[in-house]
Amino acid sequence: MEEETHKEKEVETRREEDAALIAFYSSFKDLFEFFCLNTTIHGTIRLVCSSRNKMKTAFWTLLFLASFAMLYWQFGLLFNQYWQYPVVLSISVKSQQTMFPAITLCNLNPYRVNIVSKNMAELDNLARETLHNLYPFTIPASTLEDNSSVSVENWTSSAVNSSSFKLDHSVALVRMGDGKVGFRLCNQTGGDCYIKVYSSGVDAFQEWYRFHYMNIMSQVPPIIDISKDADHINDLVYACQYDGLPCKASETVHFHHPAYGSCYTFNKGGTDEFWKALKPGIVYGLSLILKVEQKDHIPLLSTKAGVRVMIHSHNQTAFLEHEGFDIRPGIQTTIGITQDEVTRLGGNYGTCTKDGDDVAVKLIYNSTYTQQACLHSCFQRKMIEECGCGYYYYPLPPRTEYCNYNKHPNWGHCFYRLYNRVYNQDATHSESCFDKCHRPCKETWYKLSAGYAKWPSTKSEKWIHKALEAQNSYNVTGDSARKDIAKVNIYYERLNYNSWDESPEYTETQMMSNMGSNWSLWFGSSVLSVVELLEFLVDAAILSLIFLYRQFTAKRTHKVSRPPNIPSISLTLEKYRYVEEGLASTQDMAKPYASDGTGIPCQDTKYSTCQMPELYPSVVLSGFKRRKEHSIDMRLSS
Repeated sequence: MEEETHKEKEVETRREEDAALIAFYSSFKDLFEFFCLNTTIHGTIRLVCSSRNKMKTAFWTLLFLASFAMLYWQFGLLFNQYWQYPVVLSISVKSQQTMFPAITLCNLNPYRVNIVSKNMAELDNLARETLHNLYPFTIPASTLEDNSSVSVENWTSSAVNSSSFKLDHSVALVRMGDGKVGFRLCNQTGGDCYIKVYSSGVDAFQEWYRFHYMNIMSQVPPIIDISKDADHINDLVYACQYDGLPCKASETVHFHHPAYGSCYTFNKGGTDEFWKALKPGIVYGLSLILKVEQKDHIPLLSTKAGVRVMIHSHNQTAFLEHEGFDIRPGIQTTIGITQDEVTRLGGNYGTCTKDGDDVAVKLIYNSTYTQQACLHSCFQRKMIEECGCGYYYYPLPPRTEYCNYNKHPNWGHCFYRLYNRVYNQDATHSESCFDKCHRPCKETWYKLSAGYAKWPSTKSEKWIHKALEAQNSYNVTGDSARKDIAKVNIYYERLNYNSWDESPEYTETQMMSNMGSNWSLWFGSSVLSVVELLEFLVDAAILSLIFLYRQFTAKRTHKVSRPPNIPSISLTLEKYRYVEEGLASTQDMAKPYASDGTGIPCQDTKYSTCQMPELYPSVVLSGFKRRKEHSIDMRLSS
């Protein structure tokens, strides 16, 4: 019967093994040996095979750990290089039809507005006195007189109370020693003064005159558009031809610049198909004959004769003081254009903006975003915030006014101090506009190459003058020949252009490739080996949890459970030995232990055989040999 029971236990155990979903390890040693013997990582098998030689085991263990340390050190270098986000600039040549760029022309002759003409005359007299005090020279009055001031419609002198404006004679131009000339601007208390010094008396005089000029022109309300009542384009451009055809007036914009006078921009929007560049060469470009104004409206402010030209992208503000160049009268200037496009990476690879919406500075210009427009807008807003008024050469935000030393006595001191702080490289992060104004992510540059020739030539100037006189009411004398006209040719040298594109120098693919190369170098394995290592770590974690769970449940069972109930059977060690050896007396052993297998005690019959129960079958006493059958033939005498 015991054999049947044993077979049933084996069958039940086999069923449990077959029903198990996961055959797991019984110890960490088994787990480690299985991993070392079966993984594809090189060198791990030596940790097990050489276990009998402790020196070899220690050597391979140190070598294995050193390889791991070198591997992850190189991994750290790779991640450090990747997280620096370096970029590489690649150049490619693209050839396609493109639009002709926008061209801005200015006559270098600012207007003398009639509503402030009295103040301008007073400033001219002060300038004459200043020059006489500095140098033994007096400017003739006829040089400064100008009867061609601009009259603004619907605005009269009464609209601007120019009589209430007073020039500040304390801002005087004086010698500073060592041949330098400058003027002093102090704050409201006079305790802090800023001295504007120049080594050239000409530059110092122009800056001093310009400072007073800005205060006078600040009286003109910003809502007045002087350009609407100013010169016509025919007063500057005698002839215009593009691609062999007369220029179209579409997308031509007229505006007034405080320093460069009347300005015109051709092809402002860049949407008219007329301005599409089909072929390179002078013949297919823009050709202009320009009238150069020799009689300046404000000669002490503008000392140049010529035309200011700037080539820029469409819908962008022309910052002529930073990027333009001058055309000399009596000269034919030929400008060749080559175009470059730059595409920058944003995000982690650099600071750039697509359209300026993510820049902290709001533009004061009605144009597309450029870094220069952002810098001017940033400075103007800081000027209004700290000085209480705006700089005259920049547009005004809503509900603000231009600076005027009658209303803001110390604005000049505030302006020059602020300018040095904002545009100085040592400016703090909160003050520097360069940190706030990001470069555009996509930008177009125009490289220029210029050529010059005398125009018109001595033999051709007469018939050219006659042709211009008949067509444009042009009239010159012999003394002014070639001094008031100029010719400009602007064209594409080639239609193909260079595209400069930023790209990540170290991509995710390259990093993964380098990591795989280093892993193969130190362990000679592949991605599946990494999976094996991860599997080993997961198995170790699971095994740790199993052991912790068993330990926790064992402690809990030990605390809660009570000792097992001992059956009523009492058997001493000596009697157990007697039973095992068959020496127990019939009378002593029959009554307490005899049973017929049915659970009913044996009767005191003369002939009966009873089976003894197995006592504590799971316990094996040391020194005793267990027997499979425990039966005693008990024959009780009657």
